[in-house]
Amino acid sequence: MDLVQKEHDRLLKKLRSSQGITNVQNTIDILQSARDAIAADPNQAAVTLAKLQNPVKTSFNAINDSLKETHGSLNKYTKSLDKLFKDRPLPSTEHDALSQRDQLINRAIAMHLLREGQFSVAASFLSEIAEKKTRIASSDRTSASPEPTSLLNLDEVPSAEIRKEFASMYYILSQLKERRNLLPAIEWARENREALEARGSNLEFELCRLQYVWLYHGESDTPNATPDQTRRNQTAAIAYARQEFPAFHTRYQREINQLMGAMAFCPNLSASPYAAIFNNPSAWEDVAQFFTREFCSLLGLSADSPLYIAATAGAIALPTLLKLQTIMKAKRTEWTSENELPVEIPLPPSYLFHSIFVCPVSKEQATDENPPMMMPCGHVIAEESLKRLSKGSRFKCPYCPNESHMKDARKVFL
Repeated sequence: MDLVQKEHDRLLKKLRSSQGITNVQNTIDILQSARDAIAADPNQAAVTLAKLQNPVKTSFNAINDSLKETHGSLNKYTKSLDKLFKDRPLPSTEHDALSQRDQLINRAIAMHLLREGQFSVAASFLSEIAEKKTRIASSDRTSASPEPTSLLNLDEVPSAEIRKEFASMYYILSQLKERRNLLPAIEWARENREALEARGSNLEFELCRLQYVWLYHGESDTPNATPDQTRRNQTAAIAYARQEFPAFHTRYQREINQLMGAMAFCPNLSASPYAAIFNNPSAWEDVAQFFTREFCSLLGLSADSPLYIAATAGAIALPTLLKLQTIMKAKRTEWTSENELPVEIPLPPSYLFHSIFVCPVSKEQATDENPPMMMPCGHVIAEESLKRLSKGSRFKCPYCPNESHMKDARKVFL
């Protein structure tokens, strides 16, 4: 990886110091000057063109030399990439569980496009699916002519209500991220206050708190803010707090006290105990993610696109599976695991949606019939592994010197 980084830095340095663009612009200026001279005095066209020959040739040579240097650096960078990321075959798709479920894959793609706000792309994608199904039906038709397939007949098409909800979510997020406008998000949170409170969510208060902070800063973040502007911003924030915060006083009294108490430190808020509240660079991104998670939760959907999660998890797992395939081919063994991977794939904590346990002895995932069992020493293995180790008598823990009996083990509930 160091070699790739070295070549990348060298290529970047070469591109920044390259005179290629300058040489091209010089050539354009020379030709433009000649054109203007001929337009001003057509009788001198032959002389002007004769004088033009050597400068243009010199300029073209300089351009070619610059391109050669850049092309050489690019070739070295490409070779270093090829050496690091060798071309290897992908794992076999012979037992692909989704090979016969195209509608599920197409629906996941359509839902992903809707989540990202790509509504026109989603419509085009679904239209192409409809056209493909129509062609297949036409090729398989008998004496009766089949009816054209419409979008409404597709299994991949999300309901009109879901599409409407995603359009609303995308609008609110665009207002929040691009225009720093929290009002649509606050209005949505109020309309769904009961459902959010049933989940124990504090989204509405977080949005109102950020609105208070935004009003407090106002134009005072600009270098040329006057004292009058700063006072007007503080007055607007206090007026907003008096109007909105009483509804949250029961649950968030401590947080509200902090927001109001910070006013005493206005001349030097950055050095106060409340600096983190009023100067959080990730506040807008955090509240956008929080809003997305709560919005999708009320729809019964995950906050992240399942297609994105599946693709990312697959990319993480792919190197391990490629290595496993190479080892199995060398040892002439086969993958015999059913409905599970033969090795454990370490995924980020955010991708662990269900509590599972993989026995460190047998490498098998625990089930209701083969639950995890904890020995007195605190180590946990699957019940079948425990039976094989104990054989009805005392045995040594495979991970520490302690000895125990199977009757001393306790079932672990995840």
